[in-house]
Amino acid sequence: MVSRPEPRARDYYRRFHAMTTRWSDNDAYGHVNNSIHYLWFDSAVNAWMVEQGLLDVQQGDPIGLVVETGCRYFAPLAYPQSVEIGMRVARLGSSSVTWHLGIFAQGDDAPASEGHFTHVIVDRENRRPMPIPEDWRRAYEGLAE
Repeated sequence: MVSRPEPRARDYYRRFHAMTTRWSDNDAYGHVNNSIHYLWFDSAVNAWMVEQGLLDVQQGDPIGLVVETGCRYFAPLAYPQSVEIGMRVARLGSSSVTWHLGIFAQGDDAPASEGHFTHVIVDRENRRPMPIPEDWRRAYEGLAE
């Protein structure tokens, strides 16, 4: 038997982003497909970055590229259902940030899934890592441990 760590509770996360499942999110088994969890992670973080004035999708420089990602699943979600994506900065490096994310059915204390991904901050034109700008760093620190 393989053991795995317990999922992180709701109070671990620093910010939440609300979303609603869509008809197309369900798969043939009647629950939200695994790949949708990754879409929600990305959407929640990017929405936060836009709200903070850090991300200009069309012309912004720098940008963050995902270099690693993972997800563990604990409970099914399905359409129609409201969900909340918890976000926390788990690690802040010189040119990278690692996110911990949890997807919760609205009001639940235990996550249906939890994941992580790492953004490397790069120059838009040459896609080479660069130091995290100070305004970005301050914003990330607000979601850190």
